[in-house]
Amino acid sequence: MYPQQVQHYLRTFFSENNCQFMNDTDHYLTVQLTIDMDKRIMNRPYYWQYVESVGGVPSPSQLTLITDQTKLNENIKGELVHFGSPRLNQLFQATHEMGAFIQMFEQVEETINRPILTPWLGVNYKVSYYSNQTKEMLHSLGINLMNGNIITDFHASLNEMNIASTMPLNAFLLPYVIKPIRGLERLDGIVEKVIQQDDHSWADQAKKRWQRDIRVLEFFYEGVEERPECYEMEKTALQQQYEARIKIEIINGGLFYLK
Repeated sequence: MYPQQVQHYLRTFFSENNCQFMNDTDHYLTVQLTIDMDKRIMNRPYYWQYVESVGGVPSPSQLTLITDQTKLNENIKGELVHFGSPRLNQLFQATHEMGAFIQMFEQVEETINRPILTPWLGVNYKVSYYSNQTKEMLHSLGINLMNGNIITDFHASLNEMNIASTMPLNAFLLPYVIKPIRGLERLDGIVEKVIQQDDHSWADQAKKRWQRDIRVLEFFYEGVEERPECYEMEKTALQQQYEARIKIEIINGGLFYLK
């Protein structure tokens, strides 16, 4: 996920949650949080308990998030946000909690008498590779629920359209031929295929490091007939550290009716 993609996600997240932008550039933004958003992401429960108990004037936080530090010419202080950073993962989780599924419509000119909109299922996936190091990737896929056509980078395609939660006047929504659950299964298959075709040498390297550290551990306990409890604990810790794992998560998705 590139810095500009992170920047776009942040901009969309905060604008959709009615937060005001104080500064908005291509490499950082400063946003005035709403009360609800401050409570959700700023971890200030005691402050809000106090304000609400005494009837005080609330003062939600301002947040400066930097997506590309290399472009900073001025002395800007803020949080560096990138794919895999705690703050971005927190916003992903907040998106999931507040509503991971939406329904949107492409807006059309009012001069079109009877616009026909086609249903698409769009899903954003996060794929994480875990061992002693972590690698995370974002995949945005869309499937046409009429003909099964699948496109990658679906989220970027939506950015070029005028979409909203309200259906255009007099629009005709084509009924889907492919049920959304079947469309989701097809998209899941695409993500699994991408993973299968990816370079997994990282897992082999992690296994070799695991075996090396196990040999070192065995060397320290060589000749000890009855191994102490700490031996098993260290051995388990090494397995947890180096064992290769892949996790697929759906960040969010939606049904989109498009021209």
